[in-house]
Amino acid sequence: MSSETRHEGRNRSEPLTVGGQALIEGVMVRAPEAWAVAARRLDGVVVAERRPLPRLSTRTVAAKIPFLRGILVLVESLNLGFRSLAWSAEVASQEPGEESGTIEGPAEKLGWKLWLWMGVAMGFFVAFFMVVPATVARWTAGESGLLFGFLEAVIRMGLFIGYIWGIGRMADIKRVFSYHGAEHMTIHAYEQQETISVESIAKYPPEHPRCGTNFLLIVVILSIVAFALVGNPGWLVLVASRVLFIPLIAAVAYELLKFAGKRQSQTLGRLLALPGIWLQKLTTNQPDSDQIEVAMTALLSAVEPAEADRLLGAGTIPPSVAEAVAK
Repeated sequence: MSSETRHEGRNRSEPLTVGGQALIEGVMVRAPEAWAVAARRLDGVVVAERRPLPRLSTRTVAAKIPFLRGILVLVESLNLGFRSLAWSAEVASQEPGEESGTIEGPAEKLGWKLWLWMGVAMGFFVAFFMVVPATVARWTAGESGLLFGFLEAVIRMGLFIGYIWGIGRMADIKRVFSYHGAEHMTIHAYEQQETISVESIAKYPPEHPRCGTNFLLIVVILSIVAFALVGNPGWLVLVASRVLFIPLIAAVAYELLKFAGKRQSQTLGRLLALPGIWLQKLTTNQPDSDQIEVAMTALLSAVEPAEADRLLGAGTIPPSVAEAVAK
């Protein structure tokens, strides 16, 4: 769910990375020097929190090394994502008149449980989308390498798309997917240097070529190719390869997504992004104006104060957004 945007006054060929994530009744936006979360309480009030966080590449040399940087970015993104989700869940359930806590509050309450959640999520992804397809294919295909490779690819892709389609039928997830669309549309408007308003944002599509959904799809596709090269080994090698290859596959997927993002105006970049755009038909919904307002709040809170002031002065900002950003 990340994208590259540009400040007014910058050279349009100079990218400024802005990422995002849909939350429970909210949106998280990560700018180069900070990240911010915004969510709507039960009483309709939009609240936001901003925390400074410089680029990972300025904090560690390892983040500048191709392939290794993808793993580091993934770990940090998971950390921010789970912290944001915990905060938004607390805010969205607050009763009218109840004070909103800081973003550190839910994370501090959870403590080690937050890392446990991350571990469980990663474990579920590896087990369900990597190990299960290989195991079922092995039981079905026997010693036939060709049939095994075909069945594993079909089962893995089917499970991945079926899982996304299935959770998208749930009412709560539908709302999260609407916030996902609002996040994308807001970043679309920003990167096109539009004035930020509900009307300007609403005209953009909810799909974005540099979405995190694209990353997951690339991981699944690359895993099909990588595991086809491994063939149909014994059970120990079969399971171990499906687990141990994940960091390498994720690193390559990140580099491909970064490559496509820098070339979105070129044919190759558009082709690489196209499968992800198709998949986003399942992971994004058209948001309403209230959801767009929350995404606007997250963006305006995440960018530098001078840039936020410029956007606030140039666009038609709803009072609820302006009030949340000012706090």
